[in-house]
Amino acid sequence: MVKKAIASGILAGLVLVAVFQHFYKEEEPKAIEASQVSSGIGAGMAAPAFTLKNLAGEEVNLKDYQGKKVMLNFWATWCPPCKAEMPAMEQFYQDYSKDIEILAVNLDPQNDVSSFVKEYRLTFPILLDQNGAMQNTYSILSIPTTFIINEKGVIEKKHIGSMTYDQMVELSK
Repeated sequence: MVKKAIASGILAGLVLVAVFQHFYKEEEPKAIEASQVSSGIGAGMAAPAFTLKNLAGEEVNLKDYQGKKVMLNFWATWCPPCKAEMPAMEQFYQDYSKDIEILAVNLDPQNDVSSFVKEYRLTFPILLDQNGAMQNTYSILSIPTTFIINEKGVIEKKHIGSMTYDQMVELSK
């Protein structure tokens, strides 16, 4: 009698596991809306769409770069590791801009970003996260943080922290 009860319990558990697996299958990456993001995002996920203004006040949309690989970098003017990687990022942009676009999202637009860009002689696009929405959407907790987004709009790699020129080349492969 006890053996039948144990066997019935095990059988019921297996049925529950099968039902759970049936309803919670993994699917292809889907676009993520800002309100859907509750934890970090990374490799294999669709890059959340965005439209931000650049330093000239023009709107830049991630969709404009579909079909081209993108290095999406989050940074701030006060951040020492961000400052340290900027010369390497500019050199990388000069050498590889035909293969990969850099979009650098500044997280402190209330500071003098234009002077920073002039001081470091940056020529890649600088986008301004005016209200912190991009920081929240991409779950940026530490800067610099860089994503490599492939031609189909899917995140291939995520790197947290400052990078050297060689690391940028390796990350972009």
